[in-house]
Amino acid sequence: MIYKQSPHSKDLRKGRYSQHNQSYLVTTNTEQRQTVFADFYLGRIVVQAMRHQHEQGNVHSLAFVLMPDHLHWLFTLQNDNTLAEVMKHVKGTSSYLIQKNRRERGAIQLHHPLWQDGYHDRALRKEEDLQQIARYIVANPLRTGLVTKIGDYPLWDAVWL
Repeated sequence: MIYKQSPHSKDLRKGRYSQHNQSYLVTTNTEQRQTVFADFYLGRIVVQAMRHQHEQGNVHSLAFVLMPDHLHWLFTLQNDNTLAEVMKHVKGTSSYLIQKNRRERGAIQLHHPLWQDGYHDRALRKEEDLQQIARYIVANPLRTGLVTKIGDYPLWDAVWL
């Protein structure tokens, strides 16, 4: 089966501008909203790809939550990197490693891309409360009923802990 790029995914990139030291809230979904990250180990692969961007100094990661079928990530862009470069690395690396892991475990392979094309980003204004936004992000598993306490959900983090 061949999956084609959404005819409107290029519209997400129109007018996109990456600014050094700007904080962004980025959201991206798995292809067809498949619940790939219900598998904790596969979710950890995505977390490691994000952490690598932080450790390389490409972003200052502030908060994230990786839901079974999507990611919310709050970070500040560093070192003249672009949103496109950061997201390409995270999505590309995680896709490759997840497929490799699934092959090694003898699991059914994904016959389509792991991630949907594109992502939604929002540049945050200086006066916005980053801690409040982080609280909203990490509470996503509570709002969706996956857990009754945020501490019970394993795939999230915030610098304010």
